[in-house]
Amino acid sequence: MKIILHPERSAWADLTIRTSLDTYEDLERAVKPILRAVKRSGDAALRRYIYKYDKVRVKDFMVGAEEFEEAQSYVSEDLKKAIQQAKYNIAQFHMNQRVSNKKIETVEGVRCWQRSVGIRRVGLYVPSRHAPLFSTILMLGIPANIAGCGETILCSTPDREGRLHPIILYTAKLLNISKVFKVGGVQAIAAMAYGTESIPKVNKIFGPSNQYVTVAKQLVSKQDVAVDLPAGPSELLVLADESANPAFVAADLIANAEHFNNSQPMLLSSSEELVKKVLAEIKRQLPGSSRPESAAKDLEQAHAIVFQSNVEAIEFINMYAPETLSLAIQNAEAVSERIYNAGAIYIGHYTPESISYAAGPNNTLPTNGYAKAYSGLSLDSFVRKINCYDVTAQGLKNIGKHVEEIASAEDLMARKNAVSIRLTNSD
Repeated sequence: MKIILHPERSAWADLTIRTSLDTYEDLERAVKPILRAVKRSGDAALRRYIYKYDKVRVKDFMVGAEEFEEAQSYVSEDLKKAIQQAKYNIAQFHMNQRVSNKKIETVEGVRCWQRSVGIRRVGLYVPSRHAPLFSTILMLGIPANIAGCGETILCSTPDREGRLHPIILYTAKLLNISKVFKVGGVQAIAAMAYGTESIPKVNKIFGPSNQYVTVAKQLVSKQDVAVDLPAGPSELLVLADESANPAFVAADLIANAEHFNNSQPMLLSSSEELVKKVLAEIKRQLPGSSRPESAAKDLEQAHAIVFQSNVEAIEFINMYAPETLSLAIQNAEAVSERIYNAGAIYIGHYTPESISYAAGPNNTLPTNGYAKAYSGLSLDSFVRKINCYDVTAQGLKNIGKHVEEIASAEDLMARKNAVSIRLTNSD
């Protein structure tokens, strides 16, 4: 990590810029031909791109019953118990987000309420090229089930034998997701956005991935399908002070860098001495990572910034708007109340980001500064809210005059008349 000492405020904006493998224009040029081809040629284009990028020929995209059954035996009992516990916690948290459709009488005779209706068909994208991120299925599939979504389909990248990892199939079956397809990358987004002979078109696409998939989601959302949020390369910003354990902080930064796809770890502190201790710990712990070379590459590009005080660091955090923020400081909970731009906050020395696997809240979060405007996924992400009105004749008399005045002021006389004609003809 590159240590930056006491940067001037004029340099802060540059420090918030995320590293990227390509410019947005380059990404669009790579993504658009794939989207067009799948939209035009359907399954034939999918097979072509799967072979090009995944080096495998897939005949049947949909996972069959035998593959689901076979997968069950490959998952250890300990892992099954861990997944069951995570499922329970995540379900509990998201069930608590349900709201009652209470009917409100705003004026006598004017009743209003809001219905939450599950999206009819949702598509889940589960990254698996480098690792089977089955936790994503829990984070997406559980709220989809609780929301009452009509149908859930899942797409993930096949291996060189044209199969999906057993843990992905086990987790999908656990959540009663039976329509699982062997296709990943941009082509999977295109298939769910447009529909093909094998894969149905969905109403909304969910799931994080690399920058190419993120751009594909942004492009198809312009006119073809809704998407969840901009969730690209993983980000972790750690604010640590003298009370932090350097080994803990280093472990969290390595854990973030262990992701593929240009992860964005960052360390902030008011103590240069602590920063040096953390960097020494990173060097010591890094060989134990599953992907030390990839993690080392992302850490080499990362910044360790020493500010004059935590007050400055907090200002920078709100400017940066990290996907995930770890507060390894004294009075962490109090400081968390001063953070208004972050996808999720991990408070205190014993709260690693990894806890999000099973604690309960959704860990699909906005990246690249979008936490300034987007929330992480929740139950609301999987429903539509339908407003309902029920007005009696007396209710219309009670409110109609005000509606007529507003319609007249906007010079929408037909709208005024829709009220006036009822008032004139009411008993």
